[in-house]
Amino acid sequence: MRLLVSFAALFLSVLLLQLSSGGVGPLDVLSGTVLGFSNAQIGLLGSAHFLGFFIGCWWAPRLMGSVGHSRAFAAFTAAGAIGLLAHMMVVDAYAWALMRVASGLCIAGCYTVIEAWLQAKVTNATRGRAMGTYRMVDTGGSLVAQLLIGFLAPADYVSYNLLAILCCAALLPLTLTTMPQPDTPSTPRLRPQLAWKLSPLAVAGVIVSGVSGASFRMVGPLYGAEVGLAADQIGLFLAAYVLGGAVAQWPAGWMADRWDRRWVLIWFSVFSMMASGVTVGLAGFGTAAVFSGAFLFGAASFPIYSIAAAHAHDWAEDSQRVELSAALMFFYALGAIVSPLVTSGLITAYGPSALFAFIAAAHVGLVVFGVWRMRRRAASEDRRPYVWIPRTSFLVGRIFRRNR
Repeated sequence: MRLLVSFAALFLSVLLLQLSSGGVGPLDVLSGTVLGFSNAQIGLLGSAHFLGFFIGCWWAPRLMGSVGHSRAFAAFTAAGAIGLLAHMMVVDAYAWALMRVASGLCIAGCYTVIEAWLQAKVTNATRGRAMGTYRMVDTGGSLVAQLLIGFLAPADYVSYNLLAILCCAALLPLTLTTMPQPDTPSTPRLRPQLAWKLSPLAVAGVIVSGVSGASFRMVGPLYGAEVGLAADQIGLFLAAYVLGGAVAQWPAGWMADRWDRRWVLIWFSVFSMMASGVTVGLAGFGTAAVFSGAFLFGAASFPIYSIAAAHAHDWAEDSQRVELSAALMFFYALGAIVSPLVTSGLITAYGPSALFAFIAAAHVGLVVFGVWRMRRRAASEDRRPYVWIPRTSFLVGRIFRRNR
C-alpha cells in the first residue's frame, strides 16, 4: 500500500491517459463510418497514430532534457487534447490523420515522461512490485477504455470533448505532485541494426506483433461493424481481445522460461493463425462467439512481443539492453504504421475476413523464418527471465531492467 501511495500520481496519470487514448481509436472508426470515410481513410487514421507514436518516442527524451519532465508532459498532453477537440471542428479524413499524429505523439511523449520518472524512483527492492502495479493499471485502463465505446456517440462533439477532458485530467496528478522532478535520463541511441545483429528472429517477431496488434486495435472496429456488431458490442469485442492478452501473459512467461523461446514464439504464432481462422469462422454464430474469437486471438498474439524481446535479450550484454529495447520498439512501430492502412484496403477489396487473412499470412512468414533461424544457430545458454513488456516508450527497458 505504501508503494501504491508513493506512485499514486504517476499511476493515476497512466490510467487517465489510457482512458483517453484507448477510446479515440475505435471512436474514430465508428465516426468515420458515420461520416462516409472510405475504409482506406479509416486505416490511414490508425497508421497516423503510430507515426505520431514513433515520433514521440524519439523526441520526448530530448524535450525532457530541454524543459524538464513536468513541462514536457504538459506539452504532450496539450498536443493530445488539441487533436481530440479539433475532430469535430474540421471534419475531413486527412485533417483527422494529422490530429491522430498529435494523439500518438501525446501518448508516446507522456509515457516516456512517466517511465523516466518511475525509473528514477524505483529501487531493486521495489522494482518488481512497482512494475506489477504499473502493468495492472495500464492494462486495466486499456480494458475500461474499450468499454467506453458503448457510451460515446460517433461523430459527436461531446464524445471527443469527454476524451479530451480525460486527457487534460492526466495533467493534474503529475503536475501537482510534491515529488521532486528526477534528473533527465540519457537518451538511448536508436540503433535498429543492433536488434538485427543480436536476433533477426526477435526483429521478425516484434514486426509481426506490430502488424497483429495495430491491425486489430485500429481496424478491428471496422471488422466488427462489417460482421454486424453494434457500437457497444464493438467495445466488448475490443475488450475481449485485451483481456485475452492479459490472461495469456503468465502461461506465456512460464513456457518461455521453461522451454526454448524460439519454439514458444513459433507455437504462439501458429496459435495466432488458428485463432485468426476461428475468429472468422465464428462470425456467423452470434456476438458471444465473436467475443470468444477475439479473446482467443488476444491470448495467442498478445504475448509475442514479450517473447521475442526476451529472446533478443538472451543474446545482449547488460550495456546493450536499453538500446536494444529502443530498437525493438522501432521495428514494432514499422509494422504498426503500415498494417492499418493495408488491412483497411484489403477489407474494402475482399471483405472483413481479409483482416485476419492478412494477419495469418504475417504469422506464416514468422513461423517459416523462425524454423529457418533455428537451423542457423543454437539457443542462447544465458537465459533472462521473461518480462511482460508494454510497448510504451524507448525508455521502457530502463524500468524493467533487473540487476543480476
